[in-house]
Amino acid sequence: MAGNDREPIGRKGKKPARPAKQKVSRRRLRDDEYDDEYLSLDLALHIVDDLEEAVDHIAKHGSGHSETIITRSMTSQEFFTSSVDAAAVLVNCSSRFVDGGEFGFGAEIGISTQKLHARGPMGLWEMTTTTYVLQGDGQTRP
Repeated sequence: MAGNDREPIGRKGKKPARPAKQKVSRRRLRDDEYDDEYLSLDLALHIVDDLEEAVDHIAKHGSGHSETIITRSMTSQEFFTSSVDAAAVLVNCSSRFVDGGEFGFGAEIGISTQKLHARGPMGLWEMTTTTYVLQGDGQTRP
């Protein structure tokens, strides 16, 4: 967790308080801290030597929900979108677009990062999964 010393969701059973003023700081993360999810603007950053190492890091620490790449290379975009295992893969746009309302699904009442979500008797439709690929040119969502 970079930016401050607040606890991530799930630790001590409470959500972190939102500070009045954002303080920018940095520190080296422990390997297990890449697995935490934060309800804040904190950013856990890992610098890699190449795209393959980035995909390996995501495979180890990713949530399966959404993953983003910022690149000018079409080859990198294609490799990333075909290699990363997530419900939504974003290229050159904010991961804040991954929302039921933004996708036109109406209100978001739940999310699933599982590969197979159905239970009980299943037909072909329940045995399939979908990956959404969003491509942008630097768009953000407030």
